[in-house]
Amino acid sequence: MMMSSSQTPLRIAFVFLVILAATDAHSDHRTPPPACGGAAVGGECHSVARALRLKLIAIPAILAASVAGVCLPLFARSVPALRPDGGLFAVVKAFASGVILGTGYMHVLPDSFNDLTSPCLPRKPWSEFPFAAFVAMLAAVFTLMVDSLMLTFHTRGSKGRASSAAAAAVAHHGDHGHCHAHALGQADVAALSTTEAADQGSGDVEAGNTTKAQLLRNRVIVQVLEMGIVVHSVVIGLGMGASQNVCTIRPLVAALCFHQMFEGMGLGGCILQAGYGGRTRSALVFFFSTTTPFGIALGLALTRVYSDSSPTALVVVGLLNAASAGLLHYMALVELLAADFMGPKLQGNVRLQLAASLAVLLGAGGMSVMAKWA
Repeated sequence: MMMSSSQTPLRIAFVFLVILAATDAHSDHRTPPPACGGAAVGGECHSVARALRLKLIAIPAILAASVAGVCLPLFARSVPALRPDGGLFAVVKAFASGVILGTGYMHVLPDSFNDLTSPCLPRKPWSEFPFAAFVAMLAAVFTLMVDSLMLTFHTRGSKGRASSAAAAAVAHHGDHGHCHAHALGQADVAALSTTEAADQGSGDVEAGNTTKAQLLRNRVIVQVLEMGIVVHSVVIGLGMGASQNVCTIRPLVAALCFHQMFEGMGLGGCILQAGYGGRTRSALVFFFSTTTPFGIALGLALTRVYSDSSPTALVVVGLLNAASAGLLHYMALVELLAADFMGPKLQGNVRLQLAASLAVLLGAGGMSVMAKWA
C-alpha cells in the first residue's frame, strides 16, 4: 500500500508527460509553425522596392545568359575544332554534362529534401519517409522505361522496313540477273548476282537504320533533358520572383546567370547532335531561355498570393524538384556521360578520355561551388 502511494506522483508525472507528448504530436500533425504560410517581414534584407529592382534586372540578364549558353554549341559548327566529331567538342560536352550532373545532385535534390522535410509540413508522413529520394528514383526509372520503349518501337518499325527494302532489292536484281543469265545461258550467275544484291541492299538498309536509331535516341535525350531543366528553371524563377529578401536575390542573380549559361551549353550540344531543323531548334532554344524569366515574372505577379513556405507550395515544389532531379541524374549519367565514355571516340584515345574526365569534374565542381548561392 505504501509502495502504491509512493508511486502515485510518478504515475501522475508519467500521465502528464504522455498527455504533453500527445498534445505536441497532435500540434505537429495539425498546426504549422506561426511563420509558415506567410512572408517574412522586417529586417535589413527585406525591401520590396530593392527586390523589385533586382528582379527586373535579373529577367533580361538571365535571358541573355540562357540564349548565349544554348546557342554557343549550335553556332560552333562553323569552327572546325568545335564540330561534333572533333575531340574538343567531346571535352566541352563532358564539361556541360558535369554541369547537368552537378545541378541535379547539388541544387535540385537538396532543395527537394529541404522542402519536403520543412517544419511547416506535418511531421507525419513527410519527416518519416524520404519522399524526395523516392520520387527521384521513380523519375529515373520512368525515364529509363520511356527511353527503352521508344527505342523498341522504332527498332521494330525499322526491322519491318528493312525486310521490305531487302525483299524489293532481291526482286529487282533477281529479275535483272535472270534476264541476263538467260541471255548468256548461265543460271548460276543469276543466283550469285541475286544473293550479292540482297546482301548489299540489306547492309545499306541496316546502316541507315543504325543512323536513324542513333538520331532518335539523341532526340529523346533532348526532349527528356529539356523537360527536366524546364521544370527546375520555372520552380527557381517562381521562388525568386515571390521573394522579397534582397540578401538572397542579389547573389542568386549572378549564380543563375552562370548556371543557365553552362546548363544551356549542355543542352545545346545535345540539340546539335539531334539533327533538328531550324524551326524545332528555335522552339527548344526559346523554351529553355524563357522558363526562368517566366518563373520570375510569375512570382512577381503572385507575390501577394504565393508563399514558398505554405504547405501546399512546399509539397508541390518539393515533388517537382525531386522528379526533375531524377530526370537530370539519369540523363547526365546514362545518356550523356556513359554513352560518350563507353563510345569508340573516347575508348580509342586515352588522352581525350582523361581530358573529358577532368572536364566532368570541373563542371560538377563548379556547380557544387555555386550551390552556396543558388
